[in-house]
Amino acid sequence: TKGHAGVDVLLQEAKESIEAAQNYRSELQQRLHGLNQARKQIRGSSGQARETLRKHFAELQAAATRLLAERLANLLTEVDTIEADSIKPLDDCQSLIEHGVGQADELLREGEAALRCGLGEKEDKLGSFTKKAMHIQLDSLPEVPALVDVPCVSAQFDDSLLSLLRDRVARHGAVSSHPPVQIEELQERPGSILVRWCKVDEDFAAADYRLQYRRSGSGGSQYEDAYIGRESEFLVLHLDPHTDYLFRVCARGEGRTEWSPWSIPQTGYTTLAPHEWRSGTEGYILSSRKNIALRNDSSQSRCPVLYSKAPTYFCGQTLTFKISASGQMDRRDSLGVCIDSESEEESLQRDQAVCISTNGAVFVNGKEMTNQLPAVTVGSAVTFDMEVVSLFPISNNNTSEGGNFKLRVTIGSGNREVVFDWLVDQPVDCLFFGCSFVHSGWKVLVF
Repeated sequence: TKGHAGVDVLLQEAKESIEAAQNYRSELQQRLHGLNQARKQIRGSSGQARETLRKHFAELQAAATRLLAERLANLLTEVDTIEADSIKPLDDCQSLIEHGVGQADELLREGEAALRCGLGEKEDKLGSFTKKAMHIQLDSLPEVPALVDVPCVSAQFDDSLLSLLRDRVARHGAVSSHPPVQIEELQERPGSILVRWCKVDEDFAAADYRLQYRRSGSGGSQYEDAYIGRESEFLVLHLDPHTDYLFRVCARGEGRTEWSPWSIPQTGYTTLAPHEWRSGTEGYILSSRKNIALRNDSSQSRCPVLYSKAPTYFCGQTLTFKISASGQMDRRDSLGVCIDSESEEESLQRDQAVCISTNGAVFVNGKEMTNQLPAVTVGSAVTFDMEVVSLFPISNNNTSEGGNFKLRVTIGSGNREVVFDWLVDQPVDCLFFGCSFVHSGWKVLVF
């Protein structure tokens, strides 16, 4: 038996060693896979960079050749024009002179004939010759321009172009081993993802950032812009839960028009269902995604609170109500968070709820606080943040007093916020939200 026990121990040790070796091998294989991915990224991006450089410089070369050819053609045309314009008066002058020479030749011939003819005709011939000679004006000579007065065409160049070009070309284009911005964090939110990014290159002065996203997978969907601006975080809305999305970001330098290279795409997804208003509530119409509600009918004498479809607000998150249209204000209006959604009340200004009225008054469990926030108008964003502060021990003697669970609530609106503790009857980690408006025209997006 002793020998048996020894074998068992050895067997056990061998099994453990085999298992350890298998784990070690799979860990190493994973690292090899990681190395291959890294090599692929370096090789792939280098190949793309080469391709981009070649294409760009070939286009530049073609454009420069075209520009130079156009400029040469323009200058040659200028030479042609000067030449043609300057030769024309010379040609005119030549015609005049040639005409004069012809006339003089004819006169000479006539004069010589008159001298040679017999005495009988001589007087007539000499008379008509003299008349003709007087008519021609033998002393009128056309003006021929001096050489200093006619064009002497030449071409000049400014030597600075080549040195300017050399200077600019020497600085044109850049190769970087890393994009100047990278995605730092992807945080899941209800039906959305909060994307945060940061600069990797400290010397890069960013004027704007640009965030794009697309569905992951073989759907072949294109990247689309989600945000362009100065902020370094953005909440991308309208995402389907349990679906992978790819995010990438780039930046534009101060005073530049072109965007930097894209960051390495990061995959993110949300497991949290989007916030939705409850369908079928009297007095409200909802958008197709059920995240926008419009109060549409004020003819009713009373209108119930519009609640969320489910308790989708969790402590630790930020809930935002964005007002995109407004109606007439009433002090009974409310936007807020509550424990239950069964209540038939017409406002969240009631027990087990916290809310803000459109006039900025804050209510906790139905009681108005002294602190007030700015009135709610078009473009207002009202935010609710909650965290659990304390749980009181529930013993038989103090349950009747209630208030055994405390939440620290922060309501923000228009750069102002109020912070208070809210006592509720039972421990909760997920809450309903709701709104109520006495008058029609109010439109609220929740996220």
